[in-house]
Amino acid sequence: MIRLTKEQQQKMIQDIQQFFQNEFDQEYSEFDGQRVLHFIKEALAPHIYNAAIADVKYVFEQQFANFEEEISSLERPIRR
Repeated sequence: MIRLTKEQQQKMIQDIQQFFQNEFDQEYSEFDGQRVLHFIKEALAPHIYNAAIADVKYVFEQQFANFEEEISSLERPIRR
């Protein structure tokens, strides 16, 4: 479950209400906004969160590959 502060939730609810007013000329109550926010948090947010995690993982893997190359370049040849 995504944890939001009360202020963050209130701002998101207001944004949802404003969106429906602007896009569909529909007035949404605070309760309606809460229901939409709950749906987003439960059904949509996990997909977005997982995509963000995949992005972070990709960046980390790229950075790790760079570190690995840099560390390998420090190796010295061993005489045989």
